[in-house]
Amino acid sequence: MRITSSAVSLNVADPTASAEFLKRHYGFTEDMAAEGFVSLSRPDAGFNVIFLKTGLPTFKPESAKGHADGLLLAFVVDDIDAEYARIQAEGVTITTPIETEEWGERYFQTADPNGVIIQLVQWMTDPEAAVSA
Repeated sequence: MRITSSAVSLNVADPTASAEFLKRHYGFTEDMAAEGFVSLSRPDAGFNVIFLKTGLPTFKPESAKGHADGLLLAFVVDDIDAEYARIQAEGVTITTPIETEEWGERYFQTADPNGVIIQLVQWMTDPEAAVSA
């Protein structure tokens, strides 16, 4: 198998609101949009983020039509403290203030207008070394 691209699709009440949040605060660009659908990308993200309106009749499987709960979008960055300051200066509500886990993951979280959690992370130690310790 050869994978040519990747995406994560999230069901939300208002796809446009979530898309605008990622575009404005996280540098994503819109690739495609239609009624109830927005696809975003960044060349350095490694995957597209797709927002789908909850309840679309074309969504399969039927059991997955609910809201995107219990997950987060995580992006590793080079300078977590600079990103934290930038996001604060833009007036974005921080849902989890910046903190560092004992295994070396320094992160903070925000939420988009639909409640999707976006987490920025910087590894303060080598993640491989932290796991094997």
